[in-house]
Amino acid sequence: MRQPKQMKQLKHPKQGRQMKLSTRLALWVALTVPLVVLALGALLVGLVGHDLRQQQNSRLRTLAVALQPDVRSVLNAAQNGRPNVERLRNRQVLSAALDAGVLVLDNQGGVALDGGPRPGANVPLPQPTGTPVSLPGFRAVGVSLPGAGGTLWVFSPDSSVNTQLATVRTNVLFAALAAVPLAGLLTLALARRATRSLRTLAAQASALDPSGGAAAFRHDASGVTEVDDLATALRTVLARYDEQATRTGEALETARAFASAASHELRTPLMSMQTNLDVLAAHPDLPVGERAEVVTDLRVEHGRLLELLTALRTLARGDLVEADAFTELDLGELVDSCVAAVGRARPEAFLSFSGGYGVRVRAWEPGLKILVTNLLTNAAVHGHLPGRPAQVSVGLVVVGPEAVLTVDDRGPGIPPQRRAEVFERFVRGAESPGSGLGLTLVAQQAALHGGTVSVSDAPGGAGTRFLVRLPLSGTPFHEPTQRNWLTQTLNLHLQTRG
Repeated sequence: MRQPKQMKQLKHPKQGRQMKLSTRLALWVALTVPLVVLALGALLVGLVGHDLRQQQNSRLRTLAVALQPDVRSVLNAAQNGRPNVERLRNRQVLSAALDAGVLVLDNQGGVALDGGPRPGANVPLPQPTGTPVSLPGFRAVGVSLPGAGGTLWVFSPDSSVNTQLATVRTNVLFAALAAVPLAGLLTLALARRATRSLRTLAAQASALDPSGGAAAFRHDASGVTEVDDLATALRTVLARYDEQATRTGEALETARAFASAASHELRTPLMSMQTNLDVLAAHPDLPVGERAEVVTDLRVEHGRLLELLTALRTLARGDLVEADAFTELDLGELVDSCVAAVGRARPEAFLSFSGGYGVRVRAWEPGLKILVTNLLTNAAVHGHLPGRPAQVSVGLVVVGPEAVLTVDDRGPGIPPQRRAEVFERFVRGAESPGSGLGLTLVAQQAALHGGTVSVSDAPGGAGTRFLVRLPLSGTPFHEPTQRNWLTQTLNLHLQTRG
């Protein structure tokens, strides 16, 4: 299927109501900044009001102290019957009070001096303590004059303080209203500049060619952490997409190879079985001996078909196995169980195992069982001289960071010039009953587990030794580079047959 040159932009179901990030930020800031200005303004009004009250209190106390000498003179003049002096001192007190109100009471509670703004006569005055107090619309300080026999009250109207606070409130409100468009426009400009690298990244992603994958994605560091992190995440996603696409392609290729190899390899045994079936059908009166021979041939070909299909399926599984299928296991226990299983299947062979448990490896258990079982079966079938039973010795030791498995037989051996080809696909001897894939599976599983397999002479020079090295658990494990054993099997075999 042909892939498009560019990715189509998918439309979100709510795309009609979508909004640019810069616009969204500008609106949020335009709504938030006035609230912040108002909150700070309320705090500012409170602080300014507090300062104005303190200034008013300080002024009242200072004025009360400054007026006391003249007020004492007023009271003394009134008590001594000197009206001219009293009038003079009254003028001096009122002049010194400026815009403040002054009330002087004699020792009888009568009014000795009254001038300037002050509360109404119906407003009761508290006991004079020299501390500023609040009265309706005024701030006042009362001071007792023991020597002069009277009381001095100084008043300051709240209107001056309230006027200044109203001015501050008006300015704060104006600043909040002015902050709406200014903050919105400034944020919009800054947000557009800040999201420029994000828009560039979006344009690069939109123009990405799917056939290029992660290699076609280029992003220069923008200096914006979030954008660079997003680019890294996008590159990771593309790399995983490439990996999955590759694995899907490998799976499809493996499926095709399996079908081709199966059809090619099964043709000969199927034709042979068809011939034997035709003989049985055409000659119902065939002698018992000949009929038994034909039936035996059918059983042999049927067994070969099953073995071939099983080997092909196992080879394909090895090509497609994932890394998460690997677990830690005891290689000694696995080898011991395989020796027992092959011994039951091949009672004519003598198998022995020398080694212990506790050799831990990271492995795909079904694959490792295939490796050991195929080595043991190969030794039991081919590792003996004519007329003698097979003697197979299995050993397991730890050498450095590796587990070393040896399988020795007492057979005719393998010439050095043929030792490399025994692991090739569909290669078997003329008298071999197998499918030619048993040792290929051994080589595949050894590579799949990060190990190696080799062939040499058995100790003493008689027979063959297969030696498998596998990394121990906890040592670095490298993914196999070859994942096309079945495909190569098909291609190589078709070339050989062609």
